[in-house]
Amino acid sequence: MGRRRKGGRGAHLSGVVIVDKPQGPTSHDVVGRIRRALDTGRVGHAGTLDPMATGVLVIAVGEGTKLVPYLTAADKAYRATLSIGVATDSLDAEGERVGEGPLLAVDQAEVQRVADGFLGPHLQRAPKVSAIKVDGERLHAKARRGDDFEAPEREVTLHSVQILEVAPDRVELELRAAKGFYVRSFGRDLAAALGTVGHLSMLRRTASGAFDVDRAVALEDVGPDSLMGLTEAAGCVMDAVAVDEAQALALGQGKTIEALEEGPALAALVHQDRLVAIGAREGAQWRVARGFPPAKG
Repeated sequence: MGRRRKGGRGAHLSGVVIVDKPQGPTSHDVVGRIRRALDTGRVGHAGTLDPMATGVLVIAVGEGTKLVPYLTAADKAYRATLSIGVATDSLDAEGERVGEGPLLAVDQAEVQRVADGFLGPHLQRAPKVSAIKVDGERLHAKARRGDDFEAPEREVTLHSVQILEVAPDRVELELRAAKGFYVRSFGRDLAAALGTVGHLSMLRRTASGAFDVDRAVALEDVGPDSLMGLTEAAGCVMDAVAVDEAQALALGQGKTIEALEEGPALAALVHQDRLVAIGAREGAQWRVARGFPPAKG
């Protein structure tokens, strides 16, 4: 991992920027480029995208990094191409060929029927080439060494899937899934359920929660003006609750404040359009889960 900048001219910047990640760089590479572009060290991302994948990558800057756990928890939407007949070790086009299978001889309706069988919660085996940690080590490191291992299964949730086009050698599809869902694994499993093998040859994230690709900025165009404010960003992933000046002061001191009897478990607590805290409900009170001090100067 590269050395992080502790200061820089952009050290005062805080917010979220929606990047349209190009094909090639890792999510960590994108973070590094934005650190340099904004001249600041406090940059993180919410939801890894594979190097081959393009589309929505939510980047948090400065105090915005405190929002990453909430941004990461959002559902994701994708457009993908599943190439049929060739299996790869990484489950995408960047891997080594490890198997072959027949081309498809079924129509779109049949592929949709099979895909619908994956809807809802189910167990999914992660790709061997992935960032998941087992015994403190990422799986892709084990895979690069040639270790013999089986990737873990995890419960994931597929909310929707639409088969857009079917040809003997490919399936075009769109889907929306909860956090932790691997589209590469879904491609492998869908191909297997259709009696063959396959790998993803295209993957584009079209949305991450409320952040749509139409709002995304090209990586080379990212600058201070690209940042979405903290209040707006938090309001995209949770309800906003207005607090008065006295309550804002109390929250800034880490104190709890009174909450209405009914409401969300988490909320963005806002005073005069400024995000004061992420509040976690405890009975009839809001506890500070993450605090956001006023900007200096």
